[in-house]
Amino acid sequence: MTAPRGASQEELSALAAGGKPVVVPVDSAQEVEWLAALLPTTSENPGTRRSLAARARRRPGIDYESIPDSLAAGAVEPGDEDYRGVSSNYLRGGAPGLVLRPGTPGEVADALAYARRHTHLPLGVRSAGHGVSGRSTNKGGLVIDVRRMNSIEVLDPGQRLVRIGPGATWKQVSAALHPYGWALGSGDYGGVGVGGLATAGGIGLLSRAHGLTIDHLRAVEMVLADGSRVRASAEEHSDLFWAVRGAGANFGVGTAFEFEVDEVTEVGHAELGLITDDIGQALADFGRIASEAPRDTTVFLVTGRPRQGYWNIQLYGVVDNPDPGVIVERLTPFAQIGMLVQQQVVVTPYAGVMSKAADVGPEGHQGVGDPVSRSAFLPELTPEFARDAARLLSTGQVYFFELRAMGGAIAEVSPEETAFAHRSSAFQLTAMGGDEQALNQVWDPLRRHFHGLYLSFETDLRPERLRDAFPPATLERLRGIKRCYDPHNLFRDNFNIIPNPGEQVAPVPAPLS
Repeated sequence: MTAPRGASQEELSALAAGGKPVVVPVDSAQEVEWLAALLPTTSENPGTRRSLAARARRRPGIDYESIPDSLAAGAVEPGDEDYRGVSSNYLRGGAPGLVLRPGTPGEVADALAYARRHTHLPLGVRSAGHGVSGRSTNKGGLVIDVRRMNSIEVLDPGQRLVRIGPGATWKQVSAALHPYGWALGSGDYGGVGVGGLATAGGIGLLSRAHGLTIDHLRAVEMVLADGSRVRASAEEHSDLFWAVRGAGANFGVGTAFEFEVDEVTEVGHAELGLITDDIGQALADFGRIASEAPRDTTVFLVTGRPRQGYWNIQLYGVVDNPDPGVIVERLTPFAQIGMLVQQQVVVTPYAGVMSKAADVGPEGHQGVGDPVSRSAFLPELTPEFARDAARLLSTGQVYFFELRAMGGAIAEVSPEETAFAHRSSAFQLTAMGGDEQALNQVWDPLRRHFHGLYLSFETDLRPERLRDAFPPATLERLRGIKRCYDPHNLFRDNFNIIPNPGEQVAPVPAPLS
């Protein structure tokens, strides 16, 4: 091991004697090891009982010594053993300077007080860590991870009212509801967390039959930017309740969600694999069949790069009916959009659909590169769109391309009822690639077909995307609510609704509460 060449004897003596911290420059891992052997540092704060080697990996601009006592024991720094498991999302690598893991609303308030003292740093809020959009991790900033807040309880069996913590996964939720004969539509993957999806929309495999996830939300408990705790519902803070259902990441941290769930018996769950050499025709056929299907049938299409002139198509669908004859009748048209090479159709509880997914939190990140993702809503899937989408897919720049069928119960809710305004869309589209510029070149020619975008699957943070996500009247109303509940724009590292566009946001005073 080698002593740091840039350190004076006085600095090394001061470190060995303890007392006031000093900065010792190091140039290599060997120098860090030398210092660690010299001084295994501890302090009274549980959050700072770390070796010198761990403390040497701290990031600039973060006051690690002032981590609130309520959070110190669970705080994770870059030098900690479990840092790798919380630094990244499942789909996106990250390197935050500090991860705080509150387990109660009071601890969330403490975390936000700490964040208000560090407004010069990025701030991410994370539920379970699936993270398509990438907004719940960062480089060198703070992350508030609420995965510990994952309780699920039945509040009123007669009303089918349940209370769910933001850190629970939809796989866990479906398992808890199954004994009651209930279900709550929740995207298409059981490893996703409640908090992110329940504030963005929730376009899932039960949506055509039962609506979006947010359509079942009856109340949400939140901690606001100033640390205050509120309950928002149709009767209390109704403006905030409206905003949370579609743009929730801008207004606070949800600590509990109350849902009125559905009675759902067994459903038909299908996974079909098809091959086609005419992807344009297959997309056009899918668009027609999915739009004309009865509302109890929701099917998603996934494809990607061609292989030797052929496309592999995967269809994932749910028929909200336990009758095998009805299930086969509903699915047969979909099986004809290409050459059927694989099929699995089962009658199962909805919990069986969700249980197929692994829990995919940050520790599952494979480090294979961060996806560049684009999202859009289609008013209808026209032959012209199918043709242009085929051209996009022929370039090979998109390795994941998904169409989620909408309509049915989604469209029966007024666009003005929630901040999710794109109710009339027939499909939601997501495309992923590995290169931002290359994806933009093949994606932008399709924009003439689009009418808005879905926040959860978009990585383009340019300001014009905000106008795609929210129609003008919706966006203006959201700005007014933002000025009320987060005037200093603490929750800014997301699809940010700036309180006063064109104005310099004033620094956040510390503390606010």
